Amino acid sequence: MADDGGTQTEDRRTPPAGRPPLGVAYWRLWTSSGLSNLADGIVKVALPLVAIRFTDSPTLIAGLAFALMVPWLLFALPAGALADRLDRRRAMLGANAVRAGLLVLLALTVMVDIGSIWVLYVVAFCIGVTETIYDTSAQSILPLVVPRDRLSRANGRLFAAELTANEFVGPPLGGFLVAAGAAMAFATPAALWVVAVGVLLLVRGPFRVERDRRTTMRADIAEGLRFLWRHRLLRTLAVMVGVFNFASNAVWGILVLYAVGPSSAIGLSEPAFGLLLATVAAGSLLGFLVAERVEQRLGRARSLMLTILGSALLVGAPALTANPFLIGAAFFVGGITNAIWNVITVTLRQLVTPDRLLGRLNSAYRLVAWGTRPLGAVAGGVLAQAFGLHAVFVIMAPLTLALVAGMTKVTDKVMDAAERDADHS
Repeated sequence: MADDGGTQTEDRRTPPAGRPPLGVAYWRLWTSSGLSNLADGIVKVALPLVAIRFTDSPTLIAGLAFALMVPWLLFALPAGALADRLDRRRAMLGANAVRAGLLVLLALTVMVDIGSIWVLYVVAFCIGVTETIYDTSAQSILPLVVPRDRLSRANGRLFAAELTANEFVGPPLGGFLVAAGAAMAFATPAALWVVAVGVLLLVRGPFRVERDRRTTMRADIAEGLRFLWRHRLLRTLAVMVGVFNFASNAVWGILVLYAVGPSSAIGLSEPAFGLLLATVAAGSLLGFLVAERVEQRLGRARSLMLTILGSALLVGAPALTANPFLIGAAFFVGGITNAIWNVITVTLRQLVTPDRLLGRLNSAYRLVAWGTRPLGAVAGGVLAQAFGLHAVFVIMAPLTLALVAGMTKVTDKVMDAAERDADHS
């Protein structure tokens, strides 16, 4: 546990009334993460908007998103090993410093008119690599900042700030900045990452887990994979998330064809489609804020069961109705339940995983959970081509509902036992 000028010791004491505080160090981490995610939200919109100045190729434009995401397949496991070897705060500082530097260089290339689509690709890929390091370290540092009995609330508040910055504020701000000038669109997130570094520097203390022996990176990665494979509870949850991500990305991949245009089933305009998608983010924001109380009221297992039902509604609503208001309501509910799932399962991972393995466990878990996303997108396109758009929703909703079977292995008894038997060394 890091020492923050004495506040961490005070934070561990439970006040006589009310909920215990999360502490100064946590709120500094929260602020830094919010600024960092605001920069992320700006960049993910600014890159393709600037790219259309260099090319009108749909393939090249879409490839930028691939360049940002593919590092999670290539570098997730090494990033987890690094998060367990290095001081996690310093890894986050270094990642954000590199991202800021990359965008400063990109802004300069735009200013002197030597930018190109290939420069954007290189920067997007490098930002994606640093993101694997930052995100893995950020998710692994929290148990070293707040006491474990406050992790649900800490995760909920942190995720809410990240979502608001990344999904609500960042994208429209990115569009405004690109309209003001491409150099400004890249210089602004660079400045935000610099400020995020400054705030994170105020979180004092060491955040490196002590190791009793020297090992190779390959051995570290193998140890993390073995831990996930042998931990039946975490393995089951990772597979369940992977199945849902497969189903949801199959839906998201073809939803625009189903929803937008006068000949589509719903007939939305482009701005209206954006509002429809925003209902998921709005629901998620509310879900992150209420997740702790839902967990306390229903228990973990019932809460997770509820999220599966909400997720099935999320991917299957367009199969039941073409009314955009009803679909938006279903998306809002699905966003709430998905957020509750994230808070409970991320907190559970932090509670049952040894500190020395948390970075590797998080990266291995994400590899399983996120590796199905591109596969789902491809499957959605293939199914839509063969059987029609409506068939994608009809197939993916029961696939999501089938996750209920996994809950036979994810019971309160199993989760409580895993937490009780956890080794936090």
